[in-house]
Amino acid sequence: MLGLAGVREMHSIYPAIFSRLNHLPNKASPKTPCVRRISYICTVFLTLLVAAASVGQNTSPKSDQQGQNPKFRKNVNVVNVSFTVKDLHGALVPNLAKEQFEVLEDGKPQTIKYFSTESNQPLTLGLMIDSSASMQRMLPTEKVIAADFLRQVVTEKDLAFVISFDISVDLLQDLTSDVRLLRAGLERARINVGGSSGGIPGQGPVPITRPKGTLLFDAVYLASDEILGKQVGRKALVFLTAGEDEGSRLKLSDAIEAAQKADAICYVVLLSDSQYPSNMGDMRQLAEQTGGRVIPVTRPDKMGEAFTQISAELSSQYYVGYTPDNEKRDGTFRKIEVKSKEGHTVRARKGYYAPKS
Repeated sequence: MLGLAGVREMHSIYPAIFSRLNHLPNKASPKTPCVRRISYICTVFLTLLVAAASVGQNTSPKSDQQGQNPKFRKNVNVVNVSFTVKDLHGALVPNLAKEQFEVLEDGKPQTIKYFSTESNQPLTLGLMIDSSASMQRMLPTEKVIAADFLRQVVTEKDLAFVISFDISVDLLQDLTSDVRLLRAGLERARINVGGSSGGIPGQGPVPITRPKGTLLFDAVYLASDEILGKQVGRKALVFLTAGEDEGSRLKLSDAIEAAQKADAICYVVLLSDSQYPSNMGDMRQLAEQTGGRVIPVTRPDKMGEAFTQISAELSSQYYVGYTPDNEKRDGTFRKIEVKSKEGHTVRARKGYYAPKS
């Protein structure tokens, strides 16, 4: 995460955006998904403390932790990696065991401490809608297909949010498991090329110093750092965009770093037509570095197929956790490679940033 100076700099650059994200409507009721999740974690933590005090030294840890996930990541330096596995024909491969994988960090084998299939693990999902001028023809279909995707993917244990980006970055719907609220957020998306159009009705778009095009990289950073970075479990961002950034303060490398630090997988539904060509190069880097992929779409009626593929992958993920042999807390980037001993194709993020002391 950014240091204090970095946070102050981002606040100075995007005061309105940070105000929007940090001062959301008060939803702190017992039924709020975020509150339920925090309350549950606290209850589990207190229960474990009481149990540990009563058992004392008589309980030894289990050697086989397959199917378990670390509960408190901030107290133990556990590196979490979500990934998908495909065979030579491109079909997803389910039901593999821990012994069929190996994990390397900077080329050195690591001991897999935790392993599970992730279909039953909570998911935090960000739907990122490009509402710049290039999406004029696609946006109506995007809303319909994306709403159906959310209905299929988001369950009661999951959380999702909706962001649109153009000359501004708008949080259209905060974290929730209520698909009706998410669909309402999607409907608020409007093509915004400046002037009085776009933004959230009654609030307007988030202003920027130099209105210009499509703040894609800034949107990746804000979604990763301000939202996903504060969540635990599986995390993914799904973009509907042409992939062209215009006007962002941050660079592609900054966006990728933020997503990697948040453990977020980025999927890109790359939309293009003859009038607005797409940027495959930047989007391929964003997706591949975070363990996701790019799905090109040239016709609105093909968007449904792209979302079907993403839904299948999200429900067929594997998870490994390991404590790195390199114990240095120096903030450096460490390369990760997950290999299948059977020769299957594994898609995982390319690395992570070590914590700083």
